[in-house]
Amino acid sequence: MSTFKSTESNAYQYGKVAVLMGGNSAERIISLETGRAVHAALNRSGIDAVALDTRDNITEKLLAGNFDRVFIALHGRGGEDGVLQGALDTLALPYTGSGVLGSALAMDKVRSKYIWKQQGLKTPDFMEVNSEQDLVMAVDKIGLPMMVKPVHEGSSCGASKLSETADISKAWRIAGQFEDSVLAERWIDGDEYTAGILGQQVLPLILLKTPHEFYDYRAKYEVESTEYICPCGLDLGREEEIKSIALQAFNNVGASGWGRVDLIVDDSGEVNLIEVNTIPGMTGHSLVPMAAKQAGIEFDELVLRILGSSCEVHAVEESASA
Repeated sequence: MSTFKSTESNAYQYGKVAVLMGGNSAERIISLETGRAVHAALNRSGIDAVALDTRDNITEKLLAGNFDRVFIALHGRGGEDGVLQGALDTLALPYTGSGVLGSALAMDKVRSKYIWKQQGLKTPDFMEVNSEQDLVMAVDKIGLPMMVKPVHEGSSCGASKLSETADISKAWRIAGQFEDSVLAERWIDGDEYTAGILGQQVLPLILLKTPHEFYDYRAKYEVESTEYICPCGLDLGREEEIKSIALQAFNNVGASGWGRVDLIVDDSGEVNLIEVNTIPGMTGHSLVPMAAKQAGIEFDELVLRILGSSCEVHAVEESASA
C-alpha cells in the first residue's frame, strides 16, 4: 500500500499551478479531457490550479498569471514535442514530464528507433518515407503487412495497417494528411503491452486486446470492446524482464518524469519496442491511471506525484547550475 501523503497542508510547496491543455494538435479533444481530469484532481488536493487552453496567446497567459509551475496535459505536436518545453525553460517555469530533448526524441518515432537499435534494443524494421513512391519502395524492402503512420503524431492518428499493394495510395493519404514524414514499419503479430513509468518506477504491465485490426483511435477512446488486462497474466520474472526493457527504452531517448512505453511481444517471445509517450492520456480510458491503480496509487495521488516530479527536476537543475 502506498504511503504517499496528499493533504492540503503541503499544497503550498507547489504554489500556483497552470494546467496546460487543448492546443492545436490532432489530439486536442483528448488533451482537453486529460487537462480537465488533472485540474479537478489538483483542486481536490487543495492546489491552486488554473486550467489554460494553449490554443491562443499561451505565453502572455503564463506571464500574466504569476504561475509557479506548470502541469503539461497536452498531447501531440506543439505540446509534447519539446517546443513548449523550450518556451517554459526560457520563462524559468518548472514543468512536469520530459525536457526539450527527451520530448523531441520520444515524439519522433524514427529517431527513437535509431537510438534503440544503436543500444541493442529490438524494434520492428522500418523506413521513413516522404512520398507515395517512397512507400512503394518500403513495401519492396520491408514486405507486407506493415504499419503506416505519421512520424510525429500520437493516439494512432493517421495510422493504418497496409496489407495489399493495391492499398498503398490509401495508406499514404491517411498518414500524409497529418504530415509528409511517415513511418513504414514491419507488422508484428503478437501481444501488445504498455508500461506506465513514474519516475524510475515501472508500473504493472497492461495487456491490450481489441477486436480491431490494431489498437487504433476508436479502440482507445470510442468503443467499449477493448480489453485492458492488468495484472497482465505473465509470471513475475517475465514481467520484470519486459519492464526493464521498457525503462531502458524510456531512458535511452532522454525521457524523464513520467510516461508510457508501448511494445509488442511477438510470437517468438521477443520484445519489440513501438514508441514512447511522454505525456500519456489521463482520461477515463487512459492506461497509466489503470496501471497506477493496480500498484495502489489512486488517481489524485498519481497527479500529485507527477506534479511533484517538476519540483525534483527543478531542484536538480538548480543544483547543477550552482
